[in-house]
Amino acid sequence: MPNYVFTYRTRDDYAPSNDTIGAWDAFFQGLGDHLVTLGNPTFARRSIGADRSTTVLGGYSIVEADDLDAAVRLASECPTLKHGGGVEVGEITVLDHSAA
Repeated sequence: MPNYVFTYRTRDDYAPSNDTIGAWDAFFQGLGDHLVTLGNPTFARRSIGADRSTTVLGGYSIVEADDLDAAVRLASECPTLKHGGGVEVGEITVLDHSAA
């Protein structure tokens, strides 16, 4: 089964509270066996490239899912979506560096 990276984007004015921390805990518990790596939040950050004027990188996780659609369904329960944030979902491609 492939692995997917979830990168969480939170509003730039997001401030954690007991309610939001509880929502994140429930989200991660809800991922169950799909969660490969819990990941970590980010606090020091900088963006390059596309304008990220309303959100900032909030953290990441690695999950296992049957396909991209299944991974997106899992990500759709993320609490940041209820607070103006977003989740980017990408399939992790393992490269064979020995051929290079």
